[in-house]
Amino acid sequence: MAGTPAEPAPPATPPSPGDGGAPPEASDATGPGPGSQGPAGNGDAEGAGPPPSPWSTPRQVLVRFGTVVALIAADLWSKARVFAWLEGRPAGMEYDRHGHFRYPLVGEHVTFMRSLNPGAAFGQLDQFPYLLVLGRCGAVLFLTWMLLRTPREAKRMVAALVLILAGAMGNLYDNLFLESEGHPFGKVRDFIDVYFARWDWHFPTFNVADSCITVGAVLLLSSLLGGRDEGARGGSEPVARAPHLQ
Repeated sequence: MAGTPAEPAPPATPPSPGDGGAPPEASDATGPGPGSQGPAGNGDAEGAGPPPSPWSTPRQVLVRFGTVVALIAADLWSKARVFAWLEGRPAGMEYDRHGHFRYPLVGEHVTFMRSLNPGAAFGQLDQFPYLLVLGRCGAVLFLTWMLLRTPREAKRMVAALVLILAGAMGNLYDNLFLESEGHPFGKVRDFIDVYFARWDWHFPTFNVADSCITVGAVLLLSSLLGGRDEGARGGSEPVARAPHLQ
């Protein structure tokens, strides 16, 4: 008696991903899918924000120009106060060997003395008053523009520009708003006199505005020769990115 033929076994079903297996050739796929992006893909460009503005923020502008105004006020107040006080010939004033009427502060080495300067530092350019005043006006405009564009990280540069701008505006005020007989512009009021007795030499009389300009020039030179401030250098370092996960 012939036996009944055996039924064929059903085909084996491949294991599903949920059972711990992997679909065929899934483990061999090494490249990113069509929708994935590499380190230089468009995802990084889209995630980056807009480039920083070269202009200072409103808060930085307020602090910087508020400091400028305070320094100008200190310069103008000191000029008016000392000139008015010396005009009253206070007790203790004396003539030196050169005929200067001075009030000693530190012996004969540092004194108060009234002086009107028609020129720039050391009395230069007094024969070119229009050129001098126009140059000061141009310097004020340029320094203002620089102060608006200097980044916060460049601290020495910011301090230098604040000091120089305040000094320039303090002296320019005397040129534009004081009257001087025989001169188209007002003369700058100086009152701090430094005398070197060993050489019998007076350093040119100066004021608070001149002091601001001198200190600011030193800071500016230091900033230019020393490179950018530490904060600015640190802010320019590239940001490390995580490697792409395949």
